[in-house]
Amino acid sequence: MTRWIHDWHPDDPAFWARTGRKTARRNLVFSIFAEHLGFTVWTLWSVVAAKLGRLDLSTDELFWLVALPNLIGSALRLPYTFGPARFGGRTFTVVSALLLLIPAVALGFAVSDPATPFWVLLVIAALAGLGGGNFASSMANITYFYPQSKQGSALGLNAAGGNIGVSSVQLVVPLVIGSLGLAAAGWFWVPFIVVSAVCAWLFMDNLATAKADPREQLAVAGSAQTWVMSFLYIGTFGSFIGYATAFPLLAKSLYPQAPWAAVAFAGPLAGSLIRPVGGWLADRLGGARVTVWTFAAMGAGVLLTWAAASGGGFWAFFAAFQLLFLTAGVGNGSTYRMIPAIFLAKALAERGADAMEYGRRQASAAIGIISAVGAFGGFLINRGFGMSFASTGSPAAAFAAFAAFYLACGALTWWCYLRTAGVASLAHARV
Repeated sequence: MTRWIHDWHPDDPAFWARTGRKTARRNLVFSIFAEHLGFTVWTLWSVVAAKLGRLDLSTDELFWLVALPNLIGSALRLPYTFGPARFGGRTFTVVSALLLLIPAVALGFAVSDPATPFWVLLVIAALAGLGGGNFASSMANITYFYPQSKQGSALGLNAAGGNIGVSSVQLVVPLVIGSLGLAAAGWFWVPFIVVSAVCAWLFMDNLATAKADPREQLAVAGSAQTWVMSFLYIGTFGSFIGYATAFPLLAKSLYPQAPWAAVAFAGPLAGSLIRPVGGWLADRLGGARVTVWTFAAMGAGVLLTWAAASGGGFWAFFAAFQLLFLTAGVGNGSTYRMIPAIFLAKALAERGADAMEYGRRQASAAIGIISAVGAFGGFLINRGFGMSFASTGSPAAAFAAFAAFYLACGALTWWCYLRTAGVASLAHARV
C-alpha cells in the first residue's frame, strides 16, 4: 500500500481549513511517537552507564559511553534529513523506527555479561546513535506539512514530544533495571518500537511536494546562515541533550549517596515541555530576540550550577541544573523557529513571490545540517565533563568553558539578527 499526497498547499487558508489541518495533525502525532522512541534509544546509555557498576571503568570511560551515542547520532542527522524528501516521510519513518531494534537488542546482550570488553560496550553505545538521526528526518518531514505561520508551534510540539523520550528513559529505566535487571533496559523498548513502526505505516503520509534534488538541498551548506544557526543550535539543543545525558553520571560522581536516579527525569521533562513555549514566543516576539535572552539566562544558569557543585549540597545542585534545562528548552524552540523564517526570506529575495516551496525545501535541508551540528554539542558537553574529571577531579573547568560559549552565542545572535545591519539582509522575515 502506498500513501502519496500530490496536492498539498498548507499556506492556502481554504485548503488548510478543509483538509490540511487534519492531515498535518495526524502525521504530527505519529511522527512524535516514533521520534520519542528514537530519543529513548539514543539516550539509554545515560542511565545504563551510571548503573553499570563495573569497578574497572573510570569516570572518564563511563562518560565515553554516554558521549559516543551523541557523536554518532549527530553525524547520522545529515543523511537522515534527506530521507523524507528521497523516500517519503511515512516510508522513512517506518524504516528508521525499525532500525532502533538493533541498539535496543544489542544493549540487552552486551550488559548481560559482566566480562564484556569495554570496546564492545563502546560499539553498542555507538549503535544507539541510530536514535539520534530520527530527530532530523522527523523535523524535516513535519516542516512540509505546516504553513509558515504555524511552523514554530508545530516544530516545537514535534521536538518536545521527541525530547521527552530522554525523560522517559530516566524515569522508567531505573525502575526497569531495579525490577528486571540491567539487560531489560534494552529489551523493554522492543515492543514499543514495533508498534511505532506499524502506526507510521498505517497512519502517516508521503508528500510528493516534498520531493527534492539532494544537490539542491545540499546547496544550503554554502549559506553562511546555515552555519551561524548551527553554532547557535550547539548552544541550545546541544546543551539540552548534553546536560540530559550527563546529569545521571555527573550527579552520581559528585553525590554518590544522593537520590539522583529518582529525580534525573525532571530536568529533561521540563526542558522538553517548555520547548513549544520557545516556539510560541518566537512566533510572536521574533526568534532572535527570544534566543539572545535565552543565552543570557543559560550563562547565569551555568554559573549557578558551578557554584552549587563547588560548595552546595545535592538539592542546590539539582535546582540550579533545572534552570539550564528550562532555558535550553526555550532556546530549542526559538532557534528552530528562526530557520524557516530565514530561508523563506532568502528564497523570496532570490526567486520572488513564487519561491514558497523552494524556501520550504531549503529550510528542511538546513534543518538537517543545523540539527546534526547542534547535536554534536551533546558529545562535547559529555567529553568536557569527562576530561575535566580526568584532569582536575571536578567539573569546574567544563562549567567555565560552557559559560564562555554561551556568551559567544548571545553575541553572535545579536550581531547577525538583531543589530540594524544584520536585520537589514533579512528584512522580510520575522527572525
